[in-house]
Amino acid sequence: MSAPRIQSVTPLEDKHLLVTFVNGVQKVYDCHSLLNFDRFQLLKHEAFFKAVKVDPGGYGVSWNDEMDLSEYELWHNGAEVEASAIQTSARTVA
Repeated sequence: MSAPRIQSVTPLEDKHLLVTFVNGVQKVYDCHSLLNFDRFQLLKHEAFFKAVKVDPGGYGVSWNDEMDLSEYELWHNGAEVEASAIQTSARTVA
């Protein structure tokens, strides 16, 4: 099953991402499990973690050319939250 594209992503406290999908659903994704993999070690640095951005077209989020997460991963493994539960400014697709 496919996942909707991503509209925006916002880094939250404690290595979580708030992801807003084009269908209006918001999910919080816990990035702690990623820290077990060598390729995601830079996420331990707060400034790097906060530099997350939506990939062109909304097909994922990334921190650099080698570190990314697909919309499928974020959709299926994120926890849905109420749109009003988290008030924040998000980075949107240009």
